[in-house]
Amino acid sequence: MKVKKTAQVKGPAKSQKWKDVRGKRSRPPVSSSQLSSSPVVAKMVKEHKATVKKKPSVKRLQNKAKSVSDSKKNTAQAAPTKPYSQANGSAAFTMDNESDDSQEWKEYSQAVHGNGVGAGADSGDFRPGRLEGEALHYCAERDDQQNHAVLVMQMDQNLCFRGKCFLTCLYGRVEVMGFTIEEGQQSYPLFSPASHCPLTISAVESSANSRDHSTEASHILRKYLTTASQKKLLKSVTSRSSIILLEPMETPLTRFLSSFKELNELFSPPMSELVSAVLDTPLNGLGMIPLVSTVEGLKLSRSHRDALTSVVSACKGDMDGCAVILVCGTKNVGKSSFIRTLINTLLNHTTCVDYLESDLGQTEFTPAGCLSLSVVSEPLLGPPFTHQRSPEHMIYYGQSSCESNLDRYLESLKSLWRRRPQSRETPVIINTMGWVKGFGFELLVDMIRFFPVSHVTHPPTQTALEEFTESHSPPRSYTHLNVQSEFQGVARQGTAKHQRSNEHRELSLLAYLSQLQSPDPGPVRPLHSLTPYQVPHSAVALGVIHCEVMPGHMFYAANASLVGLCCLAEKITSRGGPVLLSQAPVCPCVGFGVLRGIDMARGLYLLLTPVDPSVLRKVNCLLLGAISLPFFVLTTQSDLEGEKPYVTADYSFDLTGAGKLRVFKGLTRPSQIGM
Repeated sequence: MKVKKTAQVKGPAKSQKWKDVRGKRSRPPVSSSQLSSSPVVAKMVKEHKATVKKKPSVKRLQNKAKSVSDSKKNTAQAAPTKPYSQANGSAAFTMDNESDDSQEWKEYSQAVHGNGVGAGADSGDFRPGRLEGEALHYCAERDDQQNHAVLVMQMDQNLCFRGKCFLTCLYGRVEVMGFTIEEGQQSYPLFSPASHCPLTISAVESSANSRDHSTEASHILRKYLTTASQKKLLKSVTSRSSIILLEPMETPLTRFLSSFKELNELFSPPMSELVSAVLDTPLNGLGMIPLVSTVEGLKLSRSHRDALTSVVSACKGDMDGCAVILVCGTKNVGKSSFIRTLINTLLNHTTCVDYLESDLGQTEFTPAGCLSLSVVSEPLLGPPFTHQRSPEHMIYYGQSSCESNLDRYLESLKSLWRRRPQSRETPVIINTMGWVKGFGFELLVDMIRFFPVSHVTHPPTQTALEEFTESHSPPRSYTHLNVQSEFQGVARQGTAKHQRSNEHRELSLLAYLSQLQSPDPGPVRPLHSLTPYQVPHSAVALGVIHCEVMPGHMFYAANASLVGLCCLAEKITSRGGPVLLSQAPVCPCVGFGVLRGIDMARGLYLLLTPVDPSVLRKVNCLLLGAISLPFFVLTTQSDLEGEKPYVTADYSFDLTGAGKLRVFKGLTRPSQIGM
């Protein structure tokens, strides 16, 4: 495959021993582009006000939503002269003793806290719980010129929101989905779309209470707010406060998703939450909308917290080897949310966590249909489509369920586990499918027997797992952790827009394709405008792994489809024509591409892919599975003139051979043995 030269992609860093890494993370800063007020949010504000007029029982909004300035962000730089120590021992806070207003600010901050304001706050003026309504006007201030907002939170206060933003902790400590964000760390992107449970930012107790909070807070606020806003917020700062900076976020992912009309309201509150949205606060216009307490965020049950504590304690203790936690349970009971919280909690104490994906339908880091082994070193502060990344090892199974070929599924998982360095001392989390009955239950037991599992986390109703594993020899020694989900709609798939499992799969695939966009701000480029790679038919093998296809129809099936870019161990040999596979191999996959077209005259595949050219040189196999492109990718691309390619309405599945021929390659039922 002829590709241009680029820098080599570095592999994952070597794991380190278990230790506390809070305050030591070195994440590169992420710059945020300007984000004007979303037309979707403006439309929601207008509709909300109209609803308020019709319903006198609802409190009328006093002010209109604030507009966002188009000026570029220009954060002021303070001259470092006198350092003030932080909780993590660094010296980032400074005071300029030669500044004209330094003495004025010092006297003002001492007067504010010396007159009893700080004491009154500690005595109960600040109530724990959800920040909403008037409370947000009291503790948040907006700077339109720099296009950001500063929020002062007291311990045990939380902010639940829809939307997306960058969060930087300027003072104290906050927690998001189990991950602790402290001062001195870089910005973290937060994603709270309508497809999943809304995110919650919670203020937690700081590790240092003996600091001069009034002096440090006044210096911090001077960098980000006007004088009037600084003085207003300083009255809210106490020894137990946390100060966070919220900035708008625009990335190639968000630009690409918003380019489709079906997804332009993805980061806005759904209709069921619109009445509960706080549409007039200093935070609006930054890409996030606060929610009132009638909307619950991620709710952790008592058993959920106990399980997290048990796993962390086991990892920090003297275990014989690393902890291997297998999470199982039926569909829609919160396994993925529990795993994300568990990973974030572990990252407070270790540099990375290994993650083995065995759920084909709801994958965490890749498009659906993949089994993978990933090394996670960054917190997961959003749903799967917001953190798509290249795993350490991956195998493309090609379907969202393993029922058609159970043997290939198990062999793929075993192959991934053998590739993991056994000397690595990081904890391992294994995600499983929601198929826990019949063959699914037997698969689950086989996985527990094969992997060196130390903890099994499952719902308390799944007692059959304990009984089954204990009754078979040799008995395995591992800890059972029962987790009871308490969120609304447990064990039921969401029916609102963007909440169905097939929509989640589409979002993950679109997120992967968004990597084809330029990282620089600008208009979204449709897929048909991108320059594809030209791959000779004789250089790679082509195979269909989810159904039987006649060799003469293989190109028809593969054209305009998603394909896995795989690496066969054997060398591809061709007699001048295309190479077609008759069986589905178990081989490494390095990424995905879209076959934009097939040039029969020149014998070329035209391939779009975000995979680095240095990695593409190893690819010698294209695998076509049942994971298809979302229909609106083909029907709503911009700048298309005339008839849309690859799309037809003149088609009937009633014709013989029009549908896919599926072959079941599962295990034989006990009742069929001997027949």
